[in-house]
Amino acid sequence: MRVLVMGGTRFIGVYLTQILVAEGHEVVLYNRGNQPSPVEGVREIHGDRTDASSLQENLASERFDAIFDNNGRKLEDTQPLADLFQGHIQHFVYVSSAGVYQQSDQMPHKEEDPIDPNSRHKGKFDTESYLAEKGIPFTAVRPVYIYGPQNYNPVESWFFDRIVRDRPIPVPGNGMHITQLGHVKDLARAMVCVLGNPKAVGQVYNVSGDRYVTFDGLARACAIAAGKSPEDIKIVHYDPKQFDFGKRKAFPLRVQHFFADTYKAKKQLIWEPEFDLIAGLQDSWKNDYLAQGKDKAEVDFSMDETILQGMAVS
Repeated sequence: MRVLVMGGTRFIGVYLTQILVAEGHEVVLYNRGNQPSPVEGVREIHGDRTDASSLQENLASERFDAIFDNNGRKLEDTQPLADLFQGHIQHFVYVSSAGVYQQSDQMPHKEEDPIDPNSRHKGKFDTESYLAEKGIPFTAVRPVYIYGPQNYNPVESWFFDRIVRDRPIPVPGNGMHITQLGHVKDLARAMVCVLGNPKAVGQVYNVSGDRYVTFDGLARACAIAAGKSPEDIKIVHYDPKQFDFGKRKAFPLRVQHFFADTYKAKKQLIWEPEFDLIAGLQDSWKNDYLAQGKDKAEVDFSMDETILQGMAVS
């Protein structure tokens, strides 16, 4: 297939481009040109996707069998692209988010669960709805937390920062909130499995790791990945309601149970995650955290200190 990848030079796009090329697809990337292509020789079209008229002008003469939209955050990001290729593509694959789900007493989240109208990811659900309403042959994937090398969100690195420096790990609540992480390569593989699969058209899939993990369990898993004994780390629990950090985040995960059922993706896409949690974290530790010298970088622990001092006073 001739495939357009929006972005393609960061995180998800890197793995997706590599897999698509390895499977023999002709790949074209659309991005600003600020990062090198992950595969030598792949054609790039440079432009700002937020400039709708420029995007449509740059792509008006192009023809694609499939489009992967990895970085559309709201409907306005994706609508010009979808409108331009409506009726001219076989598949439009959109990276949504499990963050669209409304918080529930019944877990894990399933694809048909209610949507949170106040979610900061609501724009992604609006995009899913638009693609469906327009009759575009789309598939949406809803990751939970994505991790792996080149992650630009401080998920695993937040724990590594404290573990490698022998610092206490401040965990909100009692450490028993359950969450879920999925390796970025597994997400990219699931996305590629969508192509040529008629069952996937018009469908939404949760995509993440096989297992769920508590906050404390994630801290211990990160310790193992970093080559330390989980018994040697110090986890400190605190009540987040006692602190006001404004818009700053003291912890990289939402303080609630947050995990999703991936049965539908496994069955219909014939897909299984390659990485278990420890193996995936070891991949991040070796091929990103250490490789980028993050273990020697300066880290701002001021919020940690505020928490620790507040607990000492109380």
